Amino acid sequence: MYVLFEEGGKFLAGRVLSQAEVSLQLELDSGKRVKLKSALALLFFDKPQPSDLLTSASALALTMDVNLAWEFATDEEFGFADLARDYFSAQASTVEQAAALMCLFNAPHYFRRAGKGRFKKASAEIVQQALAAIEKKKAVLAQISTWAAELAAGSTPQAVRDQLYKILFKPDKNAPEYKAVVEASRATQTAPLELLKKAGAIGSAYQFHWQRFLFDQFPKGVGFPHLEAPAIKDELPLATVQAFSIDDSQTTEIDDALSVQGLGSAEIVVGIHIAAPALAVHAHSAVDKVARDRLSTVYMPGHKITMLPDAVVQNYTLAQGRDCPAVSLYVTVDASTLAIKASRTVLERVPIIANLRHDVIDTEVTEQALADVAAWKLQPGLTPVALREPLAFLYRLAVHLKAQREQVRGKPETFNRPDYNFHVAADQGSLQGDEPVDISVRRRGAPLDLMVAEAMILANSTWGQWLASLGVPAIYRSQASLAPGVKVRMGTKALPHAGIGVPSYAWSTSPLRRYTDLVNQWQIIACARHGSTAALAAPFKPKDAELFGIISSFDAAYTAYNGFQNGMERYWTLQYVKQRGISDLAGVVFKEGMVRADDIPLVLPVVGTMDLPRGSKVRFKLGEIDFMTLDISGTLLERLDAPLPAQEAETEDDEDMAGPIAIALDVNDAQTGDQSPAIGDNQAP
Repeated sequence: MYVLFEEGGKFLAGRVLSQAEVSLQLELDSGKRVKLKSALALLFFDKPQPSDLLTSASALALTMDVNLAWEFATDEEFGFADLARDYFSAQASTVEQAAALMCLFNAPHYFRRAGKGRFKKASAEIVQQALAAIEKKKAVLAQISTWAAELAAGSTPQAVRDQLYKILFKPDKNAPEYKAVVEASRATQTAPLELLKKAGAIGSAYQFHWQRFLFDQFPKGVGFPHLEAPAIKDELPLATVQAFSIDDSQTTEIDDALSVQGLGSAEIVVGIHIAAPALAVHAHSAVDKVARDRLSTVYMPGHKITMLPDAVVQNYTLAQGRDCPAVSLYVTVDASTLAIKASRTVLERVPIIANLRHDVIDTEVTEQALADVAAWKLQPGLTPVALREPLAFLYRLAVHLKAQREQVRGKPETFNRPDYNFHVAADQGSLQGDEPVDISVRRRGAPLDLMVAEAMILANSTWGQWLASLGVPAIYRSQASLAPGVKVRMGTKALPHAGIGVPSYAWSTSPLRRYTDLVNQWQIIACARHGSTAALAAPFKPKDAELFGIISSFDAAYTAYNGFQNGMERYWTLQYVKQRGISDLAGVVFKEGMVRADDIPLVLPVVGTMDLPRGSKVRFKLGEIDFMTLDISGTLLERLDAPLPAQEAETEDDEDMAGPIAIALDVNDAQTGDQSPAIGDNQAP
C-alpha cells in the first residue's frame, strides 16, 4: 500500500512499511525512510507506483480548467476526491483524484484550504480580484523583461531614469525598475553602476556625486520656502567703534567683525562683533525650523548650499556701510604685556566701515608690513589707511594668544601644508562638472587668518566659560588630550579642548551658517540680558533633551557635509589634473604606499613606495582617473632625496591624513578657528 502526502508545499508518495495508531513508517522512492503522522496522509492507494502517480497526476492537473472546476465545486466545504468525481467521473481514478488535489492546491485564488485535503471555493468577487492581480503581475514581469532588454542594449528606459538615484543608493528591491537593472546586470554580466553608465543613465560623474548627496541629505531639494526675516525689535544702543570684517570675496554670510579702541594708551579694547540673528529668530519659528533642518551651510568648490535663504541672511549680515545688530565681546588688553584684564558682552548696533576681502589684500597685509606700519607700502583701494594700526595690533595680539595656547597644548601648532583655494569658472548652481578649474595655494596661518582665528577662539572660549559660570548650558566642543585616537566630542559641559589649548570652547561666532552657533547665541543673549538669573530665562535648560537632540543631529549632518566637501574637492582636483594634462607629480610618502602631492591637494596610492620611509620625496607617474569612484593611482618614477628625520616626518597627525585628500575648510572656518569634525580640531587654523 502507498500513501500520498504534502510536505512544505510539495507532494510526496511512499510505500507504507508499518502503520501504528497515529503514525506511519514510509519508504520513499529515494530509499529514504520517514515517519508520517496519520493525520497528514491525504490518499491511500495500491497502484500505480508512487513515482508514476506523481508524474501522471502532475501532468493531468495542468490540463484541468480551473474556472470549470470552480464552477463544478459546491459552495460548501468539500474534499479533493469530491471535486474529482464532479469534474472527471463518479468513478474518478487515483490519478484523477491526485490531479484534483494538485489543481486545488495550486489555485489559492480560486480555492482556500479548509483543512487536510479540504477546500472551500472563493467568492466570484475575490476570484475576479485575484485574476486581475495575476494579469497585473504578468504585465509587470513583461515590463521588467522589456526594460532589462533595453538596458542591455545600451539605452535607459524613462522609468528607470526617473528612479535612478533611488535604485543606486536606497533601492526598493521589489520595485520593477530595480528588478530590471538587476536582470540586465545578470544578463550582461556587468556591474549595475557600469551598466547604467553604458546605458546613458548617468550623464556625468559630477551629477552622480551631486545627486547622490542631494538624495541622501536634501531629498526635498535645496530650495527654501518663502520666509520673511523677522525684525529685531530691541532698542539697541549704537556702539562707538569702527568695525571691519575680514572674509573671502565669495562670502555672503558675514558673521564676524573686529574693532580696536584706545591705540596709544595703556589699555586697548578689542571688540569682537558677531551678527545677531538670535535677537529676532526664535526657537521653533519658521526660520528656525529651516535652520534646524539644514544645521549648517554646505561648502564645495564653485557652489554652496546656505543654511538660511539669502533674503534672510542679508537682514543680519555685517554689511559694510550699515549699523548692524550684533552680540559684541569687548576684551580689555594691557598695551605692553598683552594680558587680558577684563571682558564684557553687549547687545548693540555696530557701524561696519569695511568688509575687507583677504584674497584681495593678503599680499599687502604681510608680517613685514604689520611689523612696520610707517613703512607699509601704500596700495590705494585695498586696505584703508585708518585700519592699518588696528590690523597691526590685532596681529601682535594674535601671535601672543597663539603662543599662550601653545603653552597649554604642550607643543606648537604646525602648519606643514598650505590651504588650497578652488576657483571654478561657472555660476553657482549651474555646474556641469567639466568647467575650467584653478587651484591656488594660500599659506595656512597667514596674518589675516591668524588675526580672525585667534579673535574667534578667544570669543568662543570666553563665552563658553561665562555661560558655564552662570549655570547656562551650551553646545561645547572638547578634547581630553592630544594623545593619538582621542577625538573631539560635542556636549553640553564646558570641558577643556586640548587641541586648541583652551579651558572650554563653545561655537558661537557663526550663527548665520551653523546652527550650533545660533543656539549658543540664544543662551549668550539670555546671559547678557539677565546676568545671574539667566539660567531661568535661557531657552535651553540644563539636561535639556532637545539640546542633546540638536547636538546629535548636527554632528551627523556636519560630518556628512564635510565628507561631501572633501569628495568634491578631490573631484575638482582630478579635473585640474585632466585639464592641464598633468602626467607626473612630485610628492612625499606619508604612510605605507600613500603619497601626498606637493603642489595640489591630492593623496593617492603609488606603486613602488610601500617600502620607502615616511617623509621620502618622490616623483611618480599618474594613472587613469575614474571620476565616478574618484580613484587615481601612481607609479614610482624616482626617489628625489633622502627621507626626513623621523621626528620631523612625524609632525603631522595620522587622523588628518586618513581621507583621500586633506580637508580644506571653507574660508570662514579657516578664519574663525572652527575646525571640521573630520579633522578633529587637532590643529588651530
